[in-house]
Amino acid sequence: MDSVGCIAAPSVTAMALSSQFPLLQRLAASLHQLGWRDNAWLAVARLLAMVPGGRCALYRYQFVAQAVAPGSLCRGRGQSVSVTPCLAEADLPPGPERRPGALRERYRQGAQCLVARSSQEAGKDSMAGWIWLLRHGCQEDEVRARYALASHQSSWDLDVWVHPEQRGGLVFARLWEEANAVLYAQGVRWSCSRISRFNRASLGAHARLGTHALGTATFMRCGRWQWMAASLPPYLHLSRSPDDIPCLAFDTSSLPHYPSLELTCRILKQ
Repeated sequence: MDSVGCIAAPSVTAMALSSQFPLLQRLAASLHQLGWRDNAWLAVARLLAMVPGGRCALYRYQFVAQAVAPGSLCRGRGQSVSVTPCLAEADLPPGPERRPGALRERYRQGAQCLVARSSQEAGKDSMAGWIWLLRHGCQEDEVRARYALASHQSSWDLDVWVHPEQRGGLVFARLWEEANAVLYAQGVRWSCSRISRFNRASLGAHARLGTHALGTATFMRCGRWQWMAASLPPYLHLSRSPDDIPCLAFDTSSLPHYPSLELTCRILKQ
């Protein structure tokens, strides 16, 4: 009885401290979700973001591969959410803010944007979400880097976004269902992507998809200088100009083959 009382007392004290110091509570939650290493990187990123003029920044990425296979993720559900391709930047409905020129550059690279709209939305042209597909690798939006795909059965997806008011529903699942159908018809069996190691929600959503880890990379930019440290070749890179771009290659040929999709909308919900 005495030992139980000794264990319970610190717990009560910790709860009291958390209620009095919400910053400590947020830090504890962040440590639990990200781990100490990514939390340390996040602290550095926030310090660099305070440099005037946005001259410095730090990005830390996780690269993953998601299986592409025939089948329906939603199994007939989510029919109120329509997903259609948008072939030009001028036709895109208002969406999330991105770096000036980033969307134009995506289309220049041959990207395809799938736009989700919900019949439950008030505005006819409003967007519930989008996903971008690039058949042969891509140029990174945020840093100086190029992603190459070694296998012709691979593709690249990026910037999966769902409107905050639509999160928790079927928009995310419907986007992946349509992207899966488009890619499979093109002979793609693996879709690769990068996720911010600081984005806990996105990391969790991709984990529920059953992704395979392909590596990590950390980029730090100060003025025209950019440093990269990655878990795959070329491992280290120093860039001084926009034309000096490291290339990271991803090979999915050794990953296991999935003949069909077994995921459900319940798994895919955000």
